[in-house]
Amino acid sequence: QVQLVESGGGLVQAGGSLTLSCVASGNIFSFNAMGWYRQAPGKQRELVASITIGDRITYADSVTGRFTISRDNAKNTMYLQMNSLKPEDTAVYYCKATKWGIDYWGQGTQVTVSS
Repeated sequence: QVQLVESGGGLVQAGGSLTLSCVASGNIFSFNAMGWYRQAPGKQRELVASITIGDRITYADSVTGRFTISRDNAKNTMYLQMNSLKPEDTAVYYCKATKWGIDYWGQGTQVTVSS
């Protein structure tokens, strides 16, 4: 059973920065892919950034150039560095890991960006 725990969310002013962390219960190099998703009130959950086992990285157009996804295999942790935050980045951010076609989700962490 894979468990994912996010942290690092909070309230920040527009233009500020936050770093989210996702700690996995297992070795993250055993996951085919990991990613960050977000869901704003009244909207569907959307991909923010993802990283595969081969370190192929994908970003949503809305965050390209502002957000950076990374991982530390030794710490079984994935990160999302978020810079130049905008009010439209306000959402619950979720960590997802995929292993052998099965998706595992964290409980989410709230990010609120004030204008």
